[in-house]
Amino acid sequence: MNCVKISLKKSLGILYILGAAACFAAMNLFVNLAGDLPLMQKVFFRNALTVVVVFFLLLFQKEKFHIREKRNLLWFFLRSAVGFLGVILNFYAIDNLASISDASILNKLSPFFAILFSVFLLREKPAIPEVIFVLVAFAGAMCVVDPHFDLEVLPALSGFMSGACAGFAYVCVRILAVKGERGVMTVFLFALFSTVVSLPFFIAFYDPMSPIQLLWLLLAGAAATGGQFFITAAYRQAPAKEIAVFDYAQVHQVSIIRTKYS
Repeated sequence: MNCVKISLKKSLGILYILGAAACFAAMNLFVNLAGDLPLMQKVFFRNALTVVVVFFLLLFQKEKFHIREKRNLLWFFLRSAVGFLGVILNFYAIDNLASISDASILNKLSPFFAILFSVFLLREKPAIPEVIFVLVAFAGAMCVVDPHFDLEVLPALSGFMSGACAGFAYVCVRILAVKGERGVMTVFLFALFSTVVSLPFFIAFYDPMSPIQLLWLLLAGAAATGGQFFITAAYRQAPAKEIAVFDYAQVHQVSIIRTKYS
């Protein structure tokens, strides 16, 4: 019975992470289509819509904004701060690398880092076949998107570090799940933190937008909201070593996007 339950959780985790991959691929596309706008303006819209949506969801829940244990606030903060940094680095890479695929393949180093951090923080030791699977998937993804990192090193380094931040943030999500915290609170506090921190920069460097640019940013926020719910649900269901590799589905999504819009 326990084996069936574990298998079901892993299957759900895989489905959720595939949903997250689709949402984040769409988000990257919408951010790219928004054009030449200040970085923090894009980051603000990416998170503000999530805050509004999740705020109203929490209002109708019995526990509302309750956190199970105050000592878990450290993990909420780490998930939020490191995840926020990862978003900034990812958006910078999207704006400055040759294509969305190049930015995404670097950001999708997150499975490596998720597995690495889970070893140290959760004592989850991946089996050799799982490690090989991740390495093969990454090599295959490189072939699919045909990356050509021939630009300045800083955007590529930003993409690389965004993957490291994402991997660490996902392990924090897993830790909070193990500690019994609600996924919806994890999503809300991350979005709230990101919105509050980016707000002063959004105001100071605001650049007027055309209606179509506003639409793209709102769509990016909607896609990011879906992606946050999916990725949080995924890492609540199963360990990183079992499901992280399926995050590479986003690479396939962005390679399709690149072909369509190039």
